[in-house]
Amino acid sequence: QVQLQESGGGSVQAGGSLKLSCVVSGLICSNCGMGWYRQAPGKERELVSSIAENGRVYYGDSVKGRFTISRDNDKATLYLQMNSLKTEETAVYYCAADDPGSAFYKLDVYYPSDYWGQGTQVTVSS
Repeated sequence: QVQLQESGGGSVQAGGSLKLSCVVSGLICSNCGMGWYRQAPGKERELVSSIAENGRVYYGDSVKGRFTISRDNDKATLYLQMNSLKTEETAVYYCAADDPGSAFYKLDVYYPSDYWGQGTQVTVSS
């Protein structure tokens, strides 16, 4: 059974930083595609960043230059370093992963979606 467990969310003031972690278990793949989504109240879930099986990285336009996705394959953990956070980035952040060889692309953007974590709340206050 594949499980994804996010951590690292919390409350921070605008301009602050947080680092999210997502520990993956049960997935027999050291470099499977993974990513981070977020869903703000009343809004649709959106892809924040993804890293494909081939290593290709995507960032949403609104987070480029401020967020960094990374992974530690030995620890089966995906990270999202978030700097210069904005109030409008208050949301539940979800980790997602794909089985080996499974990948959905839309307009050349990789969207992982086979497995999901429960989410971690990030609240950015002014």
